[in-house]
Amino acid sequence: MAKYFNPVIRGFNPDPSICRVGKDFYIVTSTFEFFPGVPIYHSRNLADWELIGHCLTRASQLPLAGCRASGGIYAPTLRHHGGMFYMTTTNVSGGGNFIVHAEDIGGPWSEPRWVRQGGIDPSLTFDDDGVCYFQSTTNMGGRPGIYGCAVDPLTGGQLSDSVLLTPGWQGRHPEAPHMYKIGGMYYLMIAEGGTSYGHMVTMFRGAAPYGPFEPCPHNPILTHRDRNAQDSPIQCTGHADITQDQNGGWWMVALGVRQLPGNCHHNLGRETFLAPLRWEDDGAGAGWPVVGDGGTLALEGEAPLPGGEVKKRGVRFADDFGGGAFHPEYTFIRNPDMSRYSFTPGGLRMAGGGIPLCEDGVSPAFIGVRQKEHKTYASARVSVGALSKAGIAAYYTNEHHYSAYIRHDGEAFRACLGKRVYDMDVTVSVPVPCGEALIEIEADTERYAFYVTPRGGERMALGTGAIQGLCTEVTRFMTFTGVFLGVFCEYGEATVRRLEIEY
Repeated sequence: MAKYFNPVIRGFNPDPSICRVGKDFYIVTSTFEFFPGVPIYHSRNLADWELIGHCLTRASQLPLAGCRASGGIYAPTLRHHGGMFYMTTTNVSGGGNFIVHAEDIGGPWSEPRWVRQGGIDPSLTFDDDGVCYFQSTTNMGGRPGIYGCAVDPLTGGQLSDSVLLTPGWQGRHPEAPHMYKIGGMYYLMIAEGGTSYGHMVTMFRGAAPYGPFEPCPHNPILTHRDRNAQDSPIQCTGHADITQDQNGGWWMVALGVRQLPGNCHHNLGRETFLAPLRWEDDGAGAGWPVVGDGGTLALEGEAPLPGGEVKKRGVRFADDFGGGAFHPEYTFIRNPDMSRYSFTPGGLRMAGGGIPLCEDGVSPAFIGVRQKEHKTYASARVSVGALSKAGIAAYYTNEHHYSAYIRHDGEAFRACLGKRVYDMDVTVSVPVPCGEALIEIEADTERYAFYVTPRGGERMALGTGAIQGLCTEVTRFMTFTGVFLGVFCEYGEATVRRLEIEY
């Protein structure tokens, strides 16, 4: 038995899908309006995960121009069959459901192969006879539910009519389908109840890939919506995928949120959690699954992990931009204009292009790293020239972000704190002697605090922003992401000499 710690992938990493090839496990997660799309994580023991790349790295695969906040890429599924990796997902901002494939997990991944069956949350199941079944949640003829068909995974061509597999168990918004053939039966697992505090995972099974499907007698198999988990720091559990390890053990990965203490808000986004799964034999097929501790998740657990000692978690990210390339952890807002980024002996040069962080549907000059813990320290060494504005930001959406920056107003340099919440924009500024400074963010479960230390000067407090201003629950439109910490340039040019983040 080995101890593991949840979430196993921290920070904004929702809708996990897991795939095993030999002793290697891979997880992909949703990215919405951010680029590159669909990160790929690798593990040998299911507890330690390393970001090794992305499935969608080209604008031709992932066009995001004009994409609204929390548009873009929804709910990927990763599968491996016949020596090929397949990833299917939805671009809700253009095109719909598609499949990409690659012989190597590191790519290159193909261009999108579009699938006619609509909806969201697509999945693939490869049967023993080589048929590839495609599932998604959609609405046909006024009948919402989980639909399935056969497809050619290399072309996306639909090979059969779409069939309603299930309207769901008892919850609204049936979604996140995954189908597995286990013990001669077809198991269809879905999420229901909406991806918030009513979220849950339900299971069905049938003798054929199109059903009919009967529900598990102890549905939901995973949820924190009930009173047995009302005091858990983990909430909103759902949207799951399962796998079997090389030793015969079964596991589930699911999304959940770590809510702020004392209220129902979360700012880190939906994260990826792990739980052991066992099958209760009822004499038919593999029986029915039991997840975690009676269908709930815990921050710590002990289970027979498949391989390798659990490592100490990394607590620091630091980049002086001396390598001449972007770290895999970096994320852009929509498709970046790479001509506005360049590596120099002094650091990363950024050109703002006059695009502010508050503008929707565009790509400002910004690179960020997912905030992975509530208590976080971030700093950046930034220098700006005349008529320039650049600094560090805690970014949730274009309508919800805090930033500390140096700007030159045509006459003098000033250190500023900007707080954007909905259409309210508050700025505090103080004069500084030069355009070079260390800018810092200190975050906890109540606030983001901002500081600036001009070159040769003393550290000054610029102010604070309430943590709730960057939480999913306060947005005007339904959002599904989490906070990024990173550097930006809105006007003129700036050089970032170092970005550092500690948890």
